Amino acid sequence: MDRRPGGRSARVRDAVRQATLAELAEHGYSGLTVENVAIRSGVHKTTVYRRWGGAEGLIADALELAGQEQWPLPDTGSLRDDLREIAELVRSGFADPIAGPISAAFVSAAVQGEGPARALHAFYATRHEQAAEVVRRAVVRGELPAGTDVADVIRTAVAPIYYRLFITHEPVTERDAERAADAAFAAARAGVLHS
Repeated sequence: MDRRPGGRSARVRDAVRQATLAELAEHGYSGLTVENVAIRSGVHKTTVYRRWGGAEGLIADALELAGQEQWPLPDTGSLRDDLREIAELVRSGFADPIAGPISAAFVSAAVQGEGPARALHAFYATRHEQAAEVVRRAVVRGELPAGTDVADVIRTAVAPIYYRLFITHEPVTERDAERAADAAFAAARAGVLHS
């Protein structure tokens, strides 16, 4: 198989990834099958089985590729506003009729399998590191004390959203996301989120 960037291997991987995401959007993790991904992607199912193994491998690969995409970071000049925008980005992503079911399927897969759990952990570690740039800028501006755990500020800002979505199954409003961001900001300013 050609492994050059843009070669057949890359085209196959992209086709399978797109088919995996479409299947997750329509059927969730419980409905994800190699057979359906193969049909949708136009890639023979033996190739999909050989390269990805099964649904867990498809999920892990889709998450790995998604982790390579840059997250749009706000730069409002205020950490509080930046955190609000990040929290709203997470909330609205899960509320999106296409992206939301895919994201929820990733979380569901991670609860059920070790491979997807590792992939989701790596995905979020990358996202938190990317988003931590807004916190680093705030430390430089003097908004936060030196030694603030920059990734923990991001985790603290978005954790209540995930809690409502996946633990208590409550709706998450824009105001809920805003309050989560404000709580993270207040904790960071008070020095609670120190590394």
